[in-house]
Amino acid sequence: MVTTNLMRRLPKIELHCHLDGSVRPATAAEIAEEEGIELSCRDLRDLTDRMTAPPSCSSLVEYLERFELPLLLMQSASSLSRIAFEAAEDAALDNVRYLEVRFAPHLHTRRGLTVEEVIESVGSGLRAAEQKYGHCVRMILICMRHHGQMDNEEIVRAAARYYGQGVVGVDLAGDEAGYPNELHAEVFELADRLGLPITIHAGEAAGACSIRCAVEKLRARRIGHGVRLQEDAEVTELIRVKGIPLELCVISNVQTKAVSCMEAHPIRSYLDSGLLVTVNTDNPTVSGTNQTREYENLTRRFRFSAGDIRKVAGHAINAAFVDEDRKRQLRELFEREWSELGLAAEA
Repeated sequence: MVTTNLMRRLPKIELHCHLDGSVRPATAAEIAEEEGIELSCRDLRDLTDRMTAPPSCSSLVEYLERFELPLLLMQSASSLSRIAFEAAEDAALDNVRYLEVRFAPHLHTRRGLTVEEVIESVGSGLRAAEQKYGHCVRMILICMRHHGQMDNEEIVRAAARYYGQGVVGVDLAGDEAGYPNELHAEVFELADRLGLPITIHAGEAAGACSIRCAVEKLRARRIGHGVRLQEDAEVTELIRVKGIPLELCVISNVQTKAVSCMEAHPIRSYLDSGLLVTVNTDNPTVSGTNQTREYENLTRRFRFSAGDIRKVAGHAINAAFVDEDRKRQLRELFEREWSELGLAAEA
């Protein structure tokens, strides 16, 4: 049996974590004071309530309201570096040994920062955390669905310039139903030509057809969420045959109404059917979660065993947007730490 104490000590890997969903409320209060930003909050508890979503939101819109305040505060080089450092630090303290943090640079340019300055500020904070804690942290740059082609091509070209300097891939996020994947095919054709690994938010607020489009037209190597894959057996088989990993975020998926309730989440059936499931937090602050809490939820609600947890960690290592040498190092590290915890390898 995997106890809570043991789960805290397990080595972990996170592929789907949004920077603007990872801001510590106390840090938000300090940045607001330092930069003279009026938040209209009574106290830290009120601020925390504005930054965290309830266990079950009335809609995705209610969940997304929690990002308004953090984005207001993430408009300076110093705030971005600090928030990035702390997000990576929080992951390290949860024994996350490899972390991919994603963010949309254009959302942080309201007060004059350039896209390059945003990327460098976030990268500086992440590198400082790496140096302190010894884990590996990388960046994924997000193109927003409601942004125009020129803006999103700017992000793709920036990702190509910083590829190998902390950036490992690109993503598409935002209003999936209102701005479907096919509108962004040219942007991600460019990303593919430039050799950038691609992950796409799909099958969260739109159906399985969005997942098919992400893979066939946007050249996705991974799918962010993908909970609605279960709606179409043909698309499910496509994902299985192509070996496309799914970045599942169970607690967040329930909050945003991507699934109706915890019992309706398909993670157990996906894993049992051979799909490449990975476990992620999505937005640690907004969802009040971390990898340990996600694992606890899986063992309690979905009967995940130590072997299941080990399997999804293996899927995540294989799916990480890093080279084979880094993946080998991660496999060796995970094997060593699992062995030290007295958990034998699967037969």
